[in-house]
Amino acid sequence: MLVSALIGEMLCFGHGAVAQTTVNVVGERPTNRIDRQVHDVKSDTSSSNGSASDALNNVPAVAVDPDGTVSLRGNTNVQILVDGKPSAMMQGDNRGAALQAMPAEDIDSIEVINNPGAQFGNEGGGGPILNLVMKRSRKPGGFGVANANYGTGGRFNTATSGSYNSGRFGFQGGVNFRRDGRDSVGELERERIDPATGIATRSTQASTSTGLNDSAGLNGGISYNLGDKDTLSAQAAYMKRSNDQNGIDRYQAFTPGGSTTASDYMRTSRRSGDSGNYSLAGTWDHKGDVRGETLKLDLRLSSANIDSDSDFANTYAVRPQGARDTRSNQVGGNDTRIADFTGDYERPLEAGGLLKAGFKVVDTRTGIDTLYTDFAPVTGTPVVNPRRTNGFDLDQGNLALYASYQMRLNEYWGVQAGLRTEYTHLNINQLTSQIEATNRYFNHIPSAFATYKVSDDTNLRFSYAHRLRRANAGELNPFVVYRDELNESSGNPKLKPAQTDSFEVGLETRFGNLESNLRGYYREDTDTIQYRSTFVGDNVLLTRPENLGGSRSSGMEFTVSGRLTPAFTVNASGNLARSEQRQFDTGGADVTRTASSLSGRVRLNYQLSPANQVQLMLHGQGKTLTGQGYREPTRTANLSVRHSLSPALSVVMNMTDIFNSQKMETITDTATLKETNVRRFDGRIVYVGLSYRFGGVSGGAMQDGRGEMRFGPGHGGAPGGFSSGFGGPPGR
Repeated sequence: MLVSALIGEMLCFGHGAVAQTTVNVVGERPTNRIDRQVHDVKSDTSSSNGSASDALNNVPAVAVDPDGTVSLRGNTNVQILVDGKPSAMMQGDNRGAALQAMPAEDIDSIEVINNPGAQFGNEGGGGPILNLVMKRSRKPGGFGVANANYGTGGRFNTATSGSYNSGRFGFQGGVNFRRDGRDSVGELERERIDPATGIATRSTQASTSTGLNDSAGLNGGISYNLGDKDTLSAQAAYMKRSNDQNGIDRYQAFTPGGSTTASDYMRTSRRSGDSGNYSLAGTWDHKGDVRGETLKLDLRLSSANIDSDSDFANTYAVRPQGARDTRSNQVGGNDTRIADFTGDYERPLEAGGLLKAGFKVVDTRTGIDTLYTDFAPVTGTPVVNPRRTNGFDLDQGNLALYASYQMRLNEYWGVQAGLRTEYTHLNINQLTSQIEATNRYFNHIPSAFATYKVSDDTNLRFSYAHRLRRANAGELNPFVVYRDELNESSGNPKLKPAQTDSFEVGLETRFGNLESNLRGYYREDTDTIQYRSTFVGDNVLLTRPENLGGSRSSGMEFTVSGRLTPAFTVNASGNLARSEQRQFDTGGADVTRTASSLSGRVRLNYQLSPANQVQLMLHGQGKTLTGQGYREPTRTANLSVRHSLSPALSVVMNMTDIFNSQKMETITDTATLKETNVRRFDGRIVYVGLSYRFGGVSGGAMQDGRGEMRFGPGHGGAPGGFSSGFGGPPGR
């Protein structure tokens, strides 16, 4: 009887390991709330040696490519928050590197918010939100974890974190170090088509890139209870990352018809540099006299900077026409600073509803500096290249007020409606050209949610949100940035914010031990910001963002998770999507592109014995549209094995991309440009390491950062809980 009760608790709670001794399980975390889905990162066996990018890649409908670009349901306009707040390290070019350096072990859960409510702003780019909820512990006593892992190709990572709470004080912190990277090879085939004659001119690029990057980070926090109603807390974090890459590119261009080689040369590149991020936060939490009444004031300062230094050298077999220099250098700096002050107030009302209101004041400053120097072939005299040298500053301020009201109409229906008003001002300063511009405007952003309780095990959900997609500093900077011999990029200061209306209806139900979610969605964008490429030389493409008409997307998303047997857990998800983009092509023609795709992932977790656990992850990303073409589908498979040496110590093996199939293939198809760009990565990487958890261990069970019990170090499985989002799980 005791064993049966224990297994029942485990099935409800969603852990994958078999308990070695009897414990009392407390608490249940709902996987769904009225405006978001919550995914428990700790149930992933590979979290002890993975990064935040790896953790995001395991979330349904989320994909992170090898370059660190994040997409949700095929949409790359994704806002990433940390504990519900914007951070400089998650902005622009900083984001991919920061996600690859952040340990997955530091993340408690990931919230997917496809239709954000009124409390979420648009200052970080708008669009759907992925919120990284970091681990926090308020339980008395100490708890910690230490991980050390070694991987193929000289890769390794180590991380230690812990917390201690006693009396009125609480402390937590961690430190981590990682050496990682992905070598790659690329092949590009390009045809430039003369619109007058229809004659095509062909060029090719073959490239290799190698190098590993080092990253190190530390974080710490302290909290103090002033009394029963007030808590003060402060957090600080710092992360530093190197950027060392070596590359070789061979460029060939052919005369019309392809009979003669017009140019053939090799370019070697050495890229170095560093990026640094820091964040400071201070919070005051106050409980009011009314039960459930709270006030929270939060001040956050964050900064992210990227410094780069790239040397280039050319060796000519067939010198291109007009080529004079053999050596050049590009030095760049990108600095982002964010000051964010928010206030959030909640109060239950006598009518049974919940009022939420608040404000946000945020200022974002971004500076971009690029110095490009050519060296004379004989004398080595440096000459500044004015076309590729520029300085640019952007100061963007946002002031927002919001309010929402949530209530249960009856035992079946619950609703929430909200409105957010934002005032935005932009100051653009193109330092090189001494051109300044200012823009100011208001936006009113509504949202609405509803749930209907069909039965104790079934809910219907409805949601709508209007969002904005504002251009970032790099997209507004008009000056040209050199990428390689065939590619340049620039921003566009005339970009308007893109507008999005998003609708969703969902069905959540339970079949025995399996929980299932089915969601239909429709999204329509106007003034969509997309990238267009045009020729600025014989074979050189300039890519820049433009407001290229509108787009629509719709689809059905599903997830199924639970325990099939006491030892076998499955978590499966998929997204059947239809996308449509309407824009004016390079020739001025009105073009509509469509694509249908099926994406999905399956995570299979099997407990071979109380001490041994195996996890297999299969991931497939369907065809996605780009501004002037599409990206081909991709498939990967990952394997993780965990062996518990003791209740506190485990050995973990993680193999990514088992079949070494990771690649990115992008097709561009316009009236004047036909291009196929394929990049392959050394995706098959194996990590082996140790994971040791200390504190909170009693009789083979452990207390995690939420105060819940883990059954041995190798826990894992389906997300626990089932909630309507109004006052707890239905029917319980």
